[in-house]
Amino acid sequence: MILPRIIPVLLIKNGSLIKTINFDKFNYIGDPCNTARIFNELEVDEMILLDVDATNQKKINLNLISELASECFMPLTYGGGICRIEDAESLFRLGVEKIVVNTHSYIDKNFMKSLSNEFGSQAIVASIDYKCINSQKIIFSNSGRNKQNYEILNWVKHLEYDGVGEIILTSIDHEGTWNGFDYEFIEQIVRAINIPVIAHGGAGNLEHIKKILKCGVSAVGLGSMVVYQKKNMGVLVNFIDTRKIVEVLNK
Repeated sequence: MILPRIIPVLLIKNGSLIKTINFDKFNYIGDPCNTARIFNELEVDEMILLDVDATNQKKINLNLISELASECFMPLTYGGGICRIEDAESLFRLGVEKIVVNTHSYIDKNFMKSLSNEFGSQAIVASIDYKCINSQKIIFSNSGRNKQNYEILNWVKHLEYDGVGEIILTSIDHEGTWNGFDYEFIEQIVRAINIPVIAHGGAGNLEHIKKILKCGVSAVGLGSMVVYQKKNMGVLVNFIDTRKIVEVLNK
């Protein structure tokens, strides 16, 4: 039985684990290292950690990443503030398996190609955050702060051409809402490129996960579902048994 890739996507700000709704309304969750230990016990296969403030602070919290990497039994993917080859080298030396780049890919159009050439496509993930404005999908960078003028389908093809190994696609409108994914558009992106897509933003139940997996994504990123008991309820770090998802998929 092939289990689907279900990945916790954790957000950190000032060294603490947080959760947002539509990239806003920051709620404190807890200590990221304690959360990693819980995911170890739950036998989570991989984890994505995104620092939402690293770009603005122009600094990567290497001490925290080092501690997390030493705690994690699962592969760790990190994103936030990466703007130099040296940043990537430092993270890989600490034990990070993949890096995620968002903002600097728009600033330096050759950056993703340089990373892929240096470290291999399998280690490089591009993050695309977008929202719908006047019926158009608009890309935003820097944790949703800055609008980008690239047409999203052209941009994902550019990233594929530059050797990116995977894309994490986040709908800002859906993020943290528990209301489901932007299914039709995500499927459109999946069909437009030949590299894996991680869908992130909006998961609230197993049916949402089933539906987005049927859109052809390679993985599903979960935020609220793995740090809260339920919608509008308290913090509880947890994880879904992927075998249950397989059962739902087979119904």
